[in-house]
Amino acid sequence: MAHSPRSHSHSHAAGQPAPATAGRLIRWAWLYDAVVRVISLGQDRALRRWTVDLAAIQPGETVLDVGCGTGDLTLEAAGRAAGLVIGLDAAPEMIAVARQKAARRRAAVDFRVGLIEATGLPAGTCDVVLSSLMMHHLPADLQRRGLAECRRVLKPGGRLVVVDFLAPAPGGPAGGANWLHPAPAAAAPDLARLVSAAGFGDVTSGTAPFPSLGYVGGRAAA
Repeated sequence: MAHSPRSHSHSHAAGQPAPATAGRLIRWAWLYDAVVRVISLGQDRALRRWTVDLAAIQPGETVLDVGCGTGDLTLEAAGRAAGLVIGLDAAPEMIAVARQKAARRRAAVDFRVGLIEATGLPAGTCDVVLSSLMMHHLPADLQRRGLAECRRVLKPGGRLVVVDFLAPAPGGPAGGANWLHPAPAAAAPDLARLVSAAGFGDVTSGTAPFPSLGYVGGRAAA
């Protein structure tokens, strides 16, 4: 069931323990938006709009954003979907900030502390699953488990859109920003293979109109 952002305590989220996971957590939510802006060379807003356009979100659809961070992509999706929109992140600090943003915008987004590999959602819940710049934080076995979970929660014909780095680059994804963000362990082309292995069909991949980024899309079998 969806919850209004006002039904959650912001401080409760920040004080909530993070769930156990082998994935890398980012806990510094207070700095996160500024870091994303630097890494994306100031194109973070355009990247969010492009990602939502790529997902072709339709009014009334149910959308899950895994690894949602402070919630900007989730909120962008909510502006298109007008249905149930869920943002999931393993770091309670990220969810606390995301809920604050949703409350300020009066956006009915359900931000939850949770894991891509164990979303807690019933099977066949979502029309769209988004993953933006988070898959590279996961070791390979967790990527496989996470993608299998994304497949499980999608309705037949539901869409997956993953945006991530194309490849590790000397000096980091944004040329000197490696101190801000780890170089990816797996690149978008490798993720296309993993998406296929997770049972998705109509798998597509390509470069994004942003430096060092690519995308992978897939559809859950009908």
